[in-house]
Amino acid sequence: MSDKLKNFLVRTASGAVLLAIVAGASLSIYTYALLLFAIMVIGLVEFYKMARHNGSKPQFVTGIATGIVLFNAFALPAIGIHNNNFEGLEILLSATVVFIAASTPLCLIIELFRVSETPLRNIATTILGVLYITIPLSLMMYIPLLLAGNEWQPWYFLFYLFIVWANDVFAYLVGVTMGKHRLCERISPKKSWEGFFGGILGAIGVGALGAYFLDGRYEIWICLAVIIAITGVLGDLVESMFKREAGVKDSGNIMPGHGGVLDRFDALLVSAPFAFIFVLFFIS
Repeated sequence: MSDKLKNFLVRTASGAVLLAIVAGASLSIYTYALLLFAIMVIGLVEFYKMARHNGSKPQFVTGIATGIVLFNAFALPAIGIHNNNFEGLEILLSATVVFIAASTPLCLIIELFRVSETPLRNIATTILGVLYITIPLSLMMYIPLLLAGNEWQPWYFLFYLFIVWANDVFAYLVGVTMGKHRLCERISPKKSWEGFFGGILGAIGVGALGAYFLDGRYEIWICLAVIIAITGVLGDLVESMFKREAGVKDSGNIMPGHGGVLDRFDALLVSAPFAFIFVLFFIS
């Protein structure tokens, strides 16, 4: 068996397992929250490990603890919206505001007692990890709910994910067969403008399918697909930029043939805030 065929089979099997996990986790809002939580924690660990490769020494415990508290501050109200139960949310949000307000100066104080020649870089990478990974995944708690009218329906999340993956697949296929003009050669030499537009068309097609199967408005789903496709490519480039600086091929090795969590969900991390703003103002 050739190495290419073996790699293809490994990637296919790993992708099928990932799809099964994601589809199973989307059946309820509770397991969905656990899925996003796991992605967040693993993603933070991968990000901080990458930062170490370029000489930074991020504060693992501070960053991950802040991410956990912040994610729960988003996730629990979303679950409350789904259940029409808002008891205790005021206390929860107040406690979260106090914790987040204290986390940044705490990060500064901790750095005073660490032996490091790069304190500014350490603090910056610690905080950036939370902003880059925790915030987008927290907003993903709300996007399917807003699309479905504050009710949990798995297909709204799955079609969002299908749009992200369709953009990736079609960009690759068009880029391989027709790509001639480089999109951002400095960061990702293989990406082309032809693949970029091919990915957008693929995303639009899946967005239209989402509108059809979910009885939604075509213009809304198509606009959402365009937003996801464009910002998803930027998300891919952002992670490639981080990996290039760190000098690593993949962010991790948790998924055979695919690399790490950040390698698989990089497009979602940058697309989620823009999609959330669109859904919040133009749908809800």
